[in-house]
Amino acid sequence: MIKVGVTGQEGFIGTHLFNTLGLYPDKYIRIPFYDTFFSDKEKLIRFVSSCDVIVHLAAMNRHNDPKIIYSTNILLVKQVIEACELSHSTPYIIFSSSTQEERDNLYGKSKKEGYKLFEKWARTSGARFTGLVIPNVFGPFGKPYYNSVVATFCYQLTHNEKPKIEVDSEIKLINVGDLVDFILDKINMSCSFKIDEIIERCEIPYAYAIKVSELLKKLNSFKEQYFKDGIIPDLSNPFDRNLFNILLTYNDHNSFFPFHLKQYKDKRGSFVEILKLNSRGQVSFSITNPGNIRGNHFHTRKAERFAVIKGKAKIEFRRVGTTEKFTFKLDGNKPSFVDMPVWYTHKITNVGTDMLYTIFWISEHFDPSDPDTFFELV
Repeated sequence: MIKVGVTGQEGFIGTHLFNTLGLYPDKYIRIPFYDTFFSDKEKLIRFVSSCDVIVHLAAMNRHNDPKIIYSTNILLVKQVIEACELSHSTPYIIFSSSTQEERDNLYGKSKKEGYKLFEKWARTSGARFTGLVIPNVFGPFGKPYYNSVVATFCYQLTHNEKPKIEVDSEIKLINVGDLVDFILDKINMSCSFKIDEIIERCEIPYAYAIKVSELLKKLNSFKEQYFKDGIIPDLSNPFDRNLFNILLTYNDHNSFFPFHLKQYKDKRGSFVEILKLNSRGQVSFSITNPGNIRGNHFHTRKAERFAVIKGKAKIEFRRVGTTEKFTFKLDGNKPSFVDMPVWYTHKITNVGTDMLYTIFWISEHFDPSDPDTFFELV
């Protein structure tokens, strides 16, 4: 069991890393961290002395005064080092730096000097240290106007704002899930370092490169297909799948769901088209007895749709790590669907007196060797 603490635990990357660590309780013990620890020396000392590994993500990315960004980030590094020295602790520290290290700005300078401070401490104390040089990170729940242009565009498109391109440059991106996997690999290797690897610098390769205008074009296309017509776009490309999943996390779920489907009736009965898609995937159906529940799990990668075609159902979902719960009532007499965003634990309950008929679509074919289902109660 490896005891892992994440400074910046409540931030964008920190939330994803902390939640992913929680999926493997047999491998990791999560040592909680809160930003208030930086203003309480004793709590910070207790934190660093409790960890085998510290992933230092805490940093300021944006501020009107670049000097404040620089001074804040340097101070946070010095506080972690001081706490280690006062407690005589030598945890393995993984530091998140940036490809902006070589740019002529104070944020990049703060990352470059922060790396040097940790490196000096590691050499003096004999501790292990890895500096990660990270490209632009995108993923679900990024803070718009702060974390990435992907987050900003997704928020604007789902909140009736008009995106504006400042500079149509090419951006190099890595998905936050892939970055987390890279960090986990480093944590897992923390007990097997060779002497000449006690201090290392890792430049993490970007996975995708795209011009800002092309990014916005893709997201606009997804918005037109999905929010207007309920069409699932082509998700065969992992980058497109990631972008689509991110877009859905900015949806106003309460006003959008349940999405009512077109129903065609004649003397034969009724016909309802539940899903139009330009993508691969798997469609299935279930019959659920009254009072029974299906679900109480979440996916980190797969998109999923529930469509009730007969009976009465209550669908609930909640973002992992939060307490806000969304609840929707669906009735087969008014065919409708609800989509499950990634990292939202969800369930469907038969709240009627008859059988409940539900059709499911999931964005990837079921593969027992590649599970993406993690159980947690709504």
